[in-house]
Amino acid sequence: MAQEPGATDPAEQGHTRPDPATPEHTAPDPSPAPVEFSDLAGLKALAQPRRQWMLQHLTVHGPATSATLARALGLNTGATSYHLRELARYGFVEETGAAGHGRERWWRAVPGDRRFPPRSRQSPEMRLVMDELNHHAYAADLELFEQLQRDAADEPWADAFPYSRGTIRLTLPELREFFEEYIALLNRYKRPEADTPADARTVLTRFLAFPAQAASAGAPAPGTSPDSAPGSADDSDDGRETETP
Repeated sequence: MAQEPGATDPAEQGHTRPDPATPEHTAPDPSPAPVEFSDLAGLKALAQPRRQWMLQHLTVHGPATSATLARALGLNTGATSYHLRELARYGFVEETGAAGHGRERWWRAVPGDRRFPPRSRQSPEMRLVMDELNHHAYAADLELFEQLQRDAADEPWADAFPYSRGTIRLTLPELREFFEEYIALLNRYKRPEADTPADARTVLTRFLAFPAQAASAGAPAPGTSPDSAPGSADDSDDGRETETP
């Protein structure tokens, strides 16, 4: 929940991954040193929905003033200024140092490889905060996806909404390997601004994977038909559904 200073050098807000020993790597290339963010007060600050909106706006559209954010998000300048200061307190945003008109202050999202503690190392209170943070982030992502899809103009980028829903059967080590390959793919497509074509656009990517509920003895796993249960005649179908432009 998924984030990023400008539209070309994204920095993720932070994530967790299935391996407590090797948290997710989401940094731009070259990669800065990973930092685990476990400050409960900072997580609570980030979980505030308006701050997530503001951070996402800075991520997608680049540096902005509190007044710019207020107009874009339908807030008042006093509120955006306060939320920016709170985000800056925990290192999520910073002033750009660029001179504006009068006392105008420009803000940007701070890049970096932020990692949230895996669930096995979260306290009960932290789990509640992380659940709230993720709930708002996923809901905002879905709302943004649907809005952009509705508003897409009749031009080539109108087809730029690939998505996929599928299932695969993996061991926990295989899931960790799968995840690392996904991160490697993202990093392979990251490049400096100087090497980015003029017609490139920021593309938001999200990754979500979770194990299905464990099946009871002799019962097929949720989401599978009896005919495709392990050991059946049709054990090769992984139930994948894919939509691409």
